[in-house]
Amino acid sequence: MKKRSFVQGLLASALTASTLLAAPLVAHAEGQIRIAQQFGVVYLLLNVAEDQKLIEKHGKAAGVDVKVEFVRLSGGSAVNDALLAGQIDIAGAGVGPLLTIWDRTKDKQNVRGVASLGNFPYYLVTNNPAVKTIADFGDKDRIALPAVGVSVQSRVLQLASAQLWGQDQYNRLDKLQVAVPHPDATAAIIKGGTEITGHFGNPPFQNQALAGNPKARIVLNSYDVLGGPSSATVLYATEKFRTDNPKTYRAFTAALQEAAQYITANPEGAADIYLRTGQGAIDRNLLLSIIKNPEVQFKLTPQNTFKLASFMHSVGAIKNKPASAKDYFFDDAHSQAAN
Repeated sequence: MKKRSFVQGLLASALTASTLLAAPLVAHAEGQIRIAQQFGVVYLLLNVAEDQKLIEKHGKAAGVDVKVEFVRLSGGSAVNDALLAGQIDIAGAGVGPLLTIWDRTKDKQNVRGVASLGNFPYYLVTNNPAVKTIADFGDKDRIALPAVGVSVQSRVLQLASAQLWGQDQYNRLDKLQVAVPHPDATAAIIKGGTEITGHFGNPPFQNQALAGNPKARIVLNSYDVLGGPSSATVLYATEKFRTDNPKTYRAFTAALQEAAQYITANPEGAADIYLRTGQGAIDRNLLLSIIKNPEVQFKLTPQNTFKLASFMHSVGAIKNKPASAKDYFFDDAHSQAAN
C-alpha cells in the first residue's frame, strides 16, 4: 500500500554535508521505489501516476510487483539531503537543486536527472505597488521561495540579476530571499500586511496569488530570463538505484510517459486527479486554465536547462563544468534531445 506523508526530521541537525556524502546508501531490492515530490501542478505527472497506479501497472508488465511510496518535502535542500541519506530513491525538485547535487556527487553517487516534469513558466509575484521590476525591491521587501540560493527560483533570480546589473551582482537580491513553503507564501501575498512582499512560486500558487489579490502583479517570468520554455522542475536519482533496479526504473519512466499522454489528452480528468489526490484547495476552473495554458507542456524531455547550468558554473555555484545537458541527465531515450 502506498503511503503519503509529510516527512519531518529526515536528518539530524548534527549530520553534516560531508557525512552525507560519505554515508552508504541504503540498499533496496528490485521492486521498491520511494518518490519525493513537493507542491504544485508541476508535479501533476506524479499525481496521475499515483492515482492511476501506473508504476505498478508497468512493473507488473515487466514481472515485478513494485511497492510505491510518495513523500512530501519542501525545498530542494531537504530533497537533496533525503536522497543522499538513502531515504528516497527519486527526488523531485528544481533544476537548481539537481545541478547542485550532480556537482557534489560527481564520481561518487553520481546523481543525474531522470526526466523533466514538463515546461512551466514560473512567476515572481509581488503585492508591493512600488515594485514594477526586480530593480525596485528594497531592503524592507522579502521574497519568498522554496530554498535560498539553491532552488530553481533562487537561481533564476540570480541569473536575472546578472543580466540586469552584471555578473558580479548576480547575488544582489539574495539578502531579500526567505525560504517559505509555497502555500504559506501564497497566503501572505493574498493577505498582505506581512514582511513577504514577493513570492517566486510555481503553478498553481502564482496563479492563486494573482487571482486572490487584485494588487498582485508579475514582476518576472522565468521564460523571459531563460530565453523560452524551460523545464524548471525535474526528477533525479543516484546511479546505483538506476543500475540496481532496472525493471523498477523502466516501469517508473514508462509510467511518466503514460501520465504525460493522459494529461495532454484529458486535461479535465487530470484536473480531477489533482483535486482528488489532496494537492490543496483550488478553484477547478483556475486549475484547468493552468493545465490548458499553451505555455505549459507535459513531457519528459528536458528543455532549456543548460543556460542555467552554464550560469551556475560561471559564478562558482558548481565546480564541474557540464559540456551539455546530457552530462547531468541519464542516457535514457527521452533525454536524448535534452538541452
